[in-house]
Amino acid sequence: MAPPAEHEILEALRPIQDPDFKRSIVDLGFVKNIRIDGGRVSFAIELTTPACPVKERFQEDARAAVARLPGVSDVSVTMTSQTRGSTNTARPEGLENVKNVIAVASGKGGVGKSTVAVNLACALAETGAKVGLLDCDIYGPSIPLMLGISGRPQVTGDKKIVPLQSHGLRLMSIGFLAGENAPVIWRGPMVHGVIKQFLSDVKWGELDYLVLDLPPGTGDAALTICQTAPLAGAVIVTTPQEMSLIDARKGLQMFRRVNVPVLGIVENMSYFICDGCSKRHTLFGEGGAERAAKELDTEVIGRLPLQPDVVQAGDSGKPTVISSPASPAALEFRAIAGLVARRLALLAAEAPPVLGGNIEWVNTP
Repeated sequence: MAPPAEHEILEALRPIQDPDFKRSIVDLGFVKNIRIDGGRVSFAIELTTPACPVKERFQEDARAAVARLPGVSDVSVTMTSQTRGSTNTARPEGLENVKNVIAVASGKGGVGKSTVAVNLACALAETGAKVGLLDCDIYGPSIPLMLGISGRPQVTGDKKIVPLQSHGLRLMSIGFLAGENAPVIWRGPMVHGVIKQFLSDVKWGELDYLVLDLPPGTGDAALTICQTAPLAGAVIVTTPQEMSLIDARKGLQMFRRVNVPVLGIVENMSYFICDGCSKRHTLFGEGGAERAAKELDTEVIGRLPLQPDVVQAGDSGKPTVISSPASPAALEFRAIAGLVARRLALLAAEAPPVLGGNIEWVNTP
């Protein structure tokens, strides 16, 4: 029996639709490098982000669709990605090769913003993406502790700072420069200066995502970041308590005023599952995040459980996504990372792909 032609393979794949773009993967140009060798067919599906949560489904659906064609004896599907970069603002020096800058913010302290930022970065890196994490909280840096890393960064001959690395992330924090127990006693202009230096004088290199752990609130430091960094989007972290939600609304409105897309709200400490009765308890109330999201025309993109070992993991320098990968919190962090990546890809949908360096997954039979 004669092998199929290329156009027949594309027609077999055409019914497969991307759930976000709501168009066929063929029409979107995701199908690449079709090769036909007798009855053996191979091709690649190139996604817009390595963090796409439906890549395994695409792979299986594509393999099954082509395998049904007459004359096909074997199908090999390789999943690759070409992360699209945001083009909403010009990139300053130091961030030229960073495709997407994500702000993780909260209206007030103590809601778990840094925990979300660290685990979001780790979850994105798990997918094969190149990820950096910048600790923008000058007065209360937490990234060195939460990722179990210390030391002073090297400075190159052209006076650029080389980020430290831990758990697959490129990292920068004032904690690496000021020392573990040294307080940072600076006025606003000095904070403004060091934040700008972290954005422009650090050798971030090529990154798919740079996650910024913002200082809490809507003060001078947060505003400096909004006006300096080419933010592709922001994630707002809150707890179910009304006091936290009031401040979260203010943070969200700040991003709206500086034209930064809000990717959604993450509700931390959303519920607790009792070990004794296995019932789900909402210790701090419920429904507040949904009401705030509806009021501000955004969505809740994650609800994190009150899980004691999340704090222990942060204190030990091994984030929950790494130390307890099958726990409810880790699974939710991965789901949040997938949603964030997909929403950024949608925002950049009309922009051409930038930079090279495809990411390839090993094909499984």
